Amino acid sequence: MNRHIESFSLGCLKNPKFISTALATYKQKGVERSWEIVQAHDSVAILLYHKEQHAFLLVKQFRPAVYVNNKEGMSLELCAGIVDKPLTLVEIAQEEIEEECGYVVPLDAIEKITSFYTSVGFAGSKQTLYYAEVDSAMQCSLGGGVEGEDIEVVTLPLHQAKGLMYDETIVKTPGLLFAFMWWFENKRKED
Repeated sequence: MNRHIESFSLGCLKNPKFISTALATYKQKGVERSWEIVQAHDSVAILLYHKEQHAFLLVKQFRPAVYVNNKEGMSLELCAGIVDKPLTLVEIAQEEIEEECGYVVPLDAIEKITSFYTSVGFAGSKQTLYYAEVDSAMQCSLGGGVEGEDIEVVTLPLHQAKGLMYDETIVKTPGLLFAFMWWFENKRKED
């Protein structure tokens, strides 16, 4: 997936839809303190394992914040989405699997792994991590996201997962690394 980025610039954020910035002020052990924070939505992320292909399904997409740091902007991630609608977390996970990766997975086949906080130094949003297995009979589309999202579904063969975990040239999220470690600890024995 080749993305040609032109005229990239940073500016002041006006009328944000997904985050807001704030200055937190507080007293800690009698000392006045302040900290710049970002208030952001909580999220869900899903580790998808394709049983027939013996592979993980990941998503690759352009991230402007990554572009600022590496002038490439591409990130390899778990299927994920923000919690911004009146659905349960597992229902949001199910919706994201279909939208981003193109698979219909029954709610009872989506297993909760755990939840944790991300970007704790400035945001502290909570992410709930799920796991689901898919096969070709569950595929309903090619995925790719909705509403202008430009998501590429990446099939990562199982034998390449550990190498990816330690490849520092590929931008990836800590949640992806944790999910792989969880899978190798808990699911690999069943495979």
